[in-house]
Amino acid sequence: MSRYDRYVLSQYLLFFGFFALILVAVFWINRAVVLFDRLIGDGQSALVFLEFTALALPNLVRMVLPVAAFAASVWVTNRLNSESELTVLRATGTSPWQMAKPAMVFGLITAVMMSILTHVLLPASIATLEQRESEVARNVTAKLLSEGDFLHPARGVTFYIGRIDPDGTLNDVFLSDRRNAAESVTYTGGKAYLVRDGERTHLVMVDGMSQRINTETQRLSSTIFSDFSYDISSLANKAEEKTRNIRAIPSLELLGDRAKLVADGPYSAGALAEELHLRFARALVCVAVVLIGFAALMLGGFSRFGVWRQALLAFVLLIFVEGLRGVVSEPVLQNAELWPLIYIPTLIGLLVGLVFLQLAAKPLGPILARGRHSRQNRRERPT
Repeated sequence: MSRYDRYVLSQYLLFFGFFALILVAVFWINRAVVLFDRLIGDGQSALVFLEFTALALPNLVRMVLPVAAFAASVWVTNRLNSESELTVLRATGTSPWQMAKPAMVFGLITAVMMSILTHVLLPASIATLEQRESEVARNVTAKLLSEGDFLHPARGVTFYIGRIDPDGTLNDVFLSDRRNAAESVTYTGGKAYLVRDGERTHLVMVDGMSQRINTETQRLSSTIFSDFSYDISSLANKAEEKTRNIRAIPSLELLGDRAKLVADGPYSAGALAEELHLRFARALVCVAVVLIGFAALMLGGFSRFGVWRQALLAFVLLIFVEGLRGVVSEPVLQNAELWPLIYIPTLIGLLVGLVFLQLAAKPLGPILARGRHSRQNRRERPT
């Protein structure tokens, strides 16, 4: 690469990092608010919150990386055009194909980043995240041992502890179970203890009372007890048999014995084929969107009104390519043999970018004008 090409490539990478950072921060804040409310509200520590948000970052980067690459391509190309650098290159005889070299290298770099992300980092992060979620769900003590706060460890369940003694004794316990629509039960106890029985956890309440109200008859029944055991294992939101996330399956495993995966898991051959080829297509689409962003802004000459029309055209094409990916996935889910359809949006994007570059190199306007001029000369030629 020439010195100028390296300069343009560095600009692409610089603004790509800027746009990726902004987009990831926006998505991360939205997700962090939900995670903070769920984890901290359930009694987890701030370290668990930071761990969960860090494990969610690869998926966020996967979502914003093509958009950041497209934005960097359009921004840098527009700046080079507004500062007349591309005009100078055209005046020296440099073709749009030669000027597209830094953009193509930038697209390949982002494609390599996306490949590493989708084939290595994302499956590993999702697998680790699922494991940590399972561990946190089984940790009933961390979810329930929080004094002075009304906790909601499960939908329809409210739990409260007034005070926790140094020896682990729970004082002034309140438990409301409204998961059964026909009956609501409330337990109160002066003291309580958490007792483990194998993999199950029981809340043993002493000197308390239970109140049951029938929602249909509105009849209340009360029972005073000296000791009572309540199974709270289900309050940990523990799934009976949690299915393996398809995105957590490594690519090498998807490339291997797919029949075994179909037999062992709940996913069809079409779903596995779609996931595998989407990982390759996401990398290739980075090249396509970068090429579209650059080539679209190369269309047309200098205008005092800027290149907003070309930028809008490139943005519409980006939406079209991304939307088409959802359309071609449905047939593949039904029939795994149709997996080549996954690459159609990428091929269309690459084809559109190459056509735009050809039009920028040889505009149709002068060709059509020469054609009209030659026809007019033939009509005016004396017979």
